[in-house]
Amino acid sequence: MEATETKSAKEVVQAAWKKRPLIISGPCSAETEEQVLETAGRLAKTGKVDMIRAGIWKPRTRPGSFEGIGTKGLAWMQQARKQTGLPITVEVATGKQVEDALHFDVDVLWIGARTTVNPFSVQEVADALRGVDVPVLIKNPINPDLELWTGAVERVAKAGIKQIGLIHRGFSSYGNTEYRNAPMWHLAIEMKRRSPELMMINDPSHISGRRDILLDVAQKAIDLDFDGLIIESHIDPDKAWSDAKQQITPERLAELLDTIKWRHETTTEKDFITALEKLREQINHIDDELIQLLSQRMKIADKIGTYKKDNNITILQTNRWNAILEKAFAKGEKLGLSKEFITKYYDAVHMESINHQNKIMNA
Repeated sequence: MEATETKSAKEVVQAAWKKRPLIISGPCSAETEEQVLETAGRLAKTGKVDMIRAGIWKPRTRPGSFEGIGTKGLAWMQQARKQTGLPITVEVATGKQVEDALHFDVDVLWIGARTTVNPFSVQEVADALRGVDVPVLIKNPINPDLELWTGAVERVAKAGIKQIGLIHRGFSSYGNTEYRNAPMWHLAIEMKRRSPELMMINDPSHISGRRDILLDVAQKAIDLDFDGLIIESHIDPDKAWSDAKQQITPERLAELLDTIKWRHETTTEKDFITALEKLREQINHIDDELIQLLSQRMKIADKIGTYKKDNNITILQTNRWNAILEKAFAKGEKLGLSKEFITKYYDAVHMESINHQNKIMNA
């Protein structure tokens, strides 16, 4: 049965775009008309999805992989919208794909990670969008480079697109084993800080790469005040033509969304606000002390640099550095600090110290 329209198509899209949390779901790839329509119907039946997604063109790492059904899949998406009343969204990577998507009245477009990484490709998409009134989501680039992500936003904005959102789907990282794409939450947080006016939703499917940790990633995104989730769903995930391990059924999606603890950024409870302000003030004082101590540490590093210069000694002393780290790991563990944090913190302090000594050595 077709959904009864009580609002104009544009009103439906705008209502979905403004909803928090915004939930987008659908198959990684549109495979057949029956698969798209059944997935969309079952997702709509859950009552928890605001937009239907599907990959029409699939940029694959290796040739020979399934690269998408192509333009004919857009007609299936059109039918899915007619059947469910839900807006539809697809990924575009070229000017021609933008034209085809707009020809089939796709409600929301998104730019994928492999496109965001290339300014020429982003510009081609932006040029095709010029003069068009359609919301656009932009995924982070594959590599951890916020300037590329910011640049993509600027290019699309300069094309006249007023409604722009961000998708955090994780970053390619050498040595990463737990995730398909390392979340690098600090980069997403920094992007939110730079562009607080832009909606940012999380893509736990591409971060996880597997079903068993989808909930953990989604929950962390919500705890970090993301504006929504885009999760891949398939009627028979194990037989999906692409990314089978990270997709879940529409019914499992509903269960996952029910399991998430949805939180709020603020509250009007006076006791909570008062207690939080006191604790934050304590943190502010400690942060001030840390900055002062770090400054003192660098002044000592400057003196060491002078001695090294006078005696022609190298800046890096590997044995000394290893000893510092081992001591910090042992002490940090007793104090409840993770080895990962200690490593990142000491690496940052060490590099700052090296930079100070390098200026002195080469003055």
